[in-house]
Amino acid sequence: MHIMLVEDDAQLGEAIRHALEQQSYAVTWLRDGREAALALRDQPADLVLLDLGLPGRDGLDVLAEARRQGVKTPVLVMTARDALETRSRGLDLGADDYLVKPFHLGELAARIRSLTRRAQGLADSLVEAGGLRLNLATAEVEFRGKNIVLTRREFALLRVLMERAGRIVRRESLENSVYGLDTIVESNALEVQVHWLRRKLSADVIHTVRGVGYMIPREPK
Repeated sequence: MHIMLVEDDAQLGEAIRHALEQQSYAVTWLRDGREAALALRDQPADLVLLDLGLPGRDGLDVLAEARRQGVKTPVLVMTARDALETRSRGLDLGADDYLVKPFHLGELAARIRSLTRRAQGLADSLVEAGGLRLNLATAEVEFRGKNIVLTRREFALLRVLMERAGRIVRRESLENSVYGLDTIVESNALEVQVHWLRRKLSADVIHTVRGVGYMIPREPK
């Protein structure tokens, strides 16, 4: 899953990015309101964590413009502005949730899980497809009754494919979700991740659609 983090505080931004990457999220970190406005329009993410007090452009303006342009990506606002009026305005402009600083990183992670489940129409933390069971809350993977140990990026890749089971996921979308937009990815990096996933699971779990991407069927063969 690809998260766009918009936060100009270097210490807080680094802490959030590190915590999310440890939980298998791909993170693109932006520090400027103008950059964020362009990225929201041109570089879709699965979720946006948006600070309000940004250089270049206020976060509420960025949010309002994104919604006017039809951007439907879930947005979680993070800010030290605790006034009820500010929170109400943010929600009215299209924020999906609101977290007041300072906050615990565990609470942020729980809010992210809740928002992504809501956006994907999932009732709980379990995702099942192709004979696999994935627990988003504990990062545990079960295949044919056995627990499978995956690396952070293997888990991130499997998660994207399972959440979109039965549909082809384009290569570019997978790379963005697994590595983030601001990471230089080697040309064969995705193929390597798919190769190791197949070795740990089964060769027929992940299907290659040549020239397009990969998919996991909803039902196992």
